[in-house]
Amino acid sequence: MKLYTERHGIRAPREKTYAIDRDMYSLLLDCCKKYQKNLTHIFTLNCHHDFTDNDYVAFDEKGFTTRIKIRIPSLFRNEYDRICVPTDDDEYDQYSLLDYIEFFAQNMQDISERWNSERYRNYQTIDCYSTSNIFKEFQDEINGIFTDAGLLYELTDKKIIERVVENSPLTIEIENSFAAVAEAGTSELLKDAVALYKTPNPAARQDSVEKIWDAFERLKTYYTTLDKKHSSEKIVNDMAGGNPDFVNLFNDEFKALTDIGNNYRVRHHETDKIDIMDVRYYDYLFNRCLSLIALAIKYLI
Repeated sequence: MKLYTERHGIRAPREKTYAIDRDMYSLLLDCCKKYQKNLTHIFTLNCHHDFTDNDYVAFDEKGFTTRIKIRIPSLFRNEYDRICVPTDDDEYDQYSLLDYIEFFAQNMQDISERWNSERYRNYQTIDCYSTSNIFKEFQDEINGIFTDAGLLYELTDKKIIERVVENSPLTIEIENSFAAVAEAGTSELLKDAVALYKTPNPAARQDSVEKIWDAFERLKTYYTTLDKKHSSEKIVNDMAGGNPDFVNLFNDEFKALTDIGNNYRVRHHETDKIDIMDVRYYDYLFNRCLSLIALAIKYLI
């Protein structure tokens, strides 16, 4: 439920960001901690209670910590090698925390905890099940933190974290249209480009642009019975419906994108190429190329 200032529209809008500060880090880490025992099917500690002479199952904290150290080595730890929240003076890798959340999402299963005896309560045992209904609850909590904190990330139904790009032309309909591209190589390049575009780490931005430019160049050769020049001409003519004004418009855009790919450090990395100086330019370049490809796909035979 919205709070008073939210309901009455008098709360200042929260700044949206990709940067996870220490407060946000703490909330996300605590949320994961809450669901640790849902990993017991992986980290099983077989125990024995001497007084009752019974065996029972507990969560193996040590085994979990060791596995995470190997699986996500750059996740922040304190001087005692414990997973914890960074202090003000500590440097940390926020993307390792996203890895940590994904590890939970992809591995958690349903459990139940019960006392050996409601009367004496000597110990609790954990029963593990093969279902993962608990994921939806975890997903809602993580996404709730992302939303409340203004973090532009989403834990998806595929159990991966994707960045949220506001006002992006990329839609589900455009992504689905890639499946209609009969040429498998072009279709795969487009899917790879989108996956990289959604990846939280900004280091993937350059790779996403390179992939979509590769898809653009391959699209030009879509009609394999024609050479590249005539294949491109057919795509443009079909898009324009034979209208000479739009033929010129689309030809100019095809040429502009080709020149960008050749002159800037997009597909080629020689020293004479123009460097992309600001990581934010990659989203512009990606979406400009995507817009033309998405339109062209609608006219492919």
